[in-house]
Amino acid sequence: MRILSIDYGKKRTGIAVTDPLQLIANGLATVSTSQLFDFLRDYVGREQVERIVIGKPMQPNGAPSENLQRVEQFVNRWRKACPAIPIEYYDERFTSVLAHRVLLDSGVKKKTRRENKGLVDEISATIILQDWMSARR
Repeated sequence: MRILSIDYGKKRTGIAVTDPLQLIANGLATVSTSQLFDFLRDYVGREQVERIVIGKPMQPNGAPSENLQRVEQFVNRWRKACPAIPIEYYDERFTSVLAHRVLLDSGVKKKTRRENKGLVDEISATIILQDWMSARR
């Protein structure tokens, strides 16, 4: 079964998923946040997903960020609609910074970064999932 991760944003949400053996995290997609719930319901209908890990948006000092309330609303909606697939929080501080660094280090051109802002969200979701998997080992 796979594990799926979410980097929830106000406009766009990055999604990553493991392989069925849960060895490798890969970016899956970036979707409009307004379409996230339907995207996930469709995905878990096609693929076996053991759990969902969602980034918990916190400020560097540990205080909740302004996006936390939206994330909590989504988590509560998911738990009511799909209780068979647990969803849990994972600290996402600095994942966007790391995602930008990955893009820069991998040589992605500035024009591509500007045109495909969703790439950062997908990479952030992948980092969240990789970190979560490392913490579990």
